[in-house]
Amino acid sequence: MRHRIGIVLAVIMTGVLFFPGAWGYLRLLRLPAPADQLSDLPAGGGSLISEHHVLLALAAVAGTALLAGILVAAPRISPLAAGLPGLLLLGWSGLYLANVRQGVDLIPLRSDPFGAGFEAMLFNGVLGAAGLAMIVPMFIPARWRTRPLTGIADDDFATLEPELEDRPTTQLTPIRVTTLAPIPAAPWHDARPPDVG
Repeated sequence: MRHRIGIVLAVIMTGVLFFPGAWGYLRLLRLPAPADQLSDLPAGGGSLISEHHVLLALAAVAGTALLAGILVAAPRISPLAAGLPGLLLLGWSGLYLANVRQGVDLIPLRSDPFGAGFEAMLFNGVLGAAGLAMIVPMFIPARWRTRPLTGIADDDFATLEPELEDRPTTQLTPIRVTTLAPIPAAPWHDARPPDVG
């Protein structure tokens, strides 16, 4: 079940990477300064806090990176959640290196900012680097196994109560301490060494 949820999260991660991530990356590449302005710096070299377009694009890229980081780092999430999009990005980057035209032709919505931003990330190598980071959980064997029941928090027992009620219980009988005999003294304290003769 955990790996099925991981596949669903992989599809969500791919969508987040393509739509808000690519859009934000493309917006950050474009300088928000007007074309007739002499300075090539964003906001004319002033503060970017007043530039709402830059902040929105930065939030989109940061949110995409945060989701990818959670999928990579969280031990309870299946490694497929980050690994499948990572394999897709690495494969696309490899195809782009081998045949640029075919790698670019496969990008959907190339005329929209989403496709153009994805192409910019592919060209700049961002997708290859992100793919390498996202496949790391697939090589950690502990991420493929489910966690044992000893690590369950108290809140998780509420979900396990129906399963625990079906198990037979073991009745333990207490032992009275007064019925136990004292431990005898060690026999070798009083014994003499045997005569060798």
